[in-house]
Amino acid sequence: MKKLLLLAALTALSACSQKAEESKNAAAAPAETATPAPAANPGTAPGSYDVKLANGTVASTVIKADGSYEDIDPKGKTVKKGKFAHKDGKDCFDPDGDEAEECWALSPVAADGSFTATSSDGTTVTVTPKKS
Repeated sequence: MKKLLLLAALTALSACSQKAEESKNAAAAPAETATPAPAANPGTAPGSYDVKLANGTVASTVIKADGSYEDIDPKGKTVKKGKFAHKDGKDCFDPDGDEAEECWALSPVAADGSFTATSSDGTTVTVTPKKS
């Protein structure tokens, strides 16, 4: 019986010693630095943007404060005009005429102001604000 009590006491003492050592090591370990997640993209503000396609071609989109937009090809020719809106976290372009509205999901905005936009068919473009 004495051996059993002695063994129980040693086991308890050993467990306390291990917990104290673990606490000491945990306190000495450097705290992990959490990287904040990028903020959600609030939608594209009125302005002029370069739009880089997957093949490297760069066109432009101008979003106006009145809720309209204009797409301009690399040669400077207007190819589409219509209405612009930000809906359900996406930028939506409704061209004049019979074409259907197309909405693009937006990535968080990078430090340089650029972001990617992905259409419902999986097309992804890189959007960068034009410098004034």
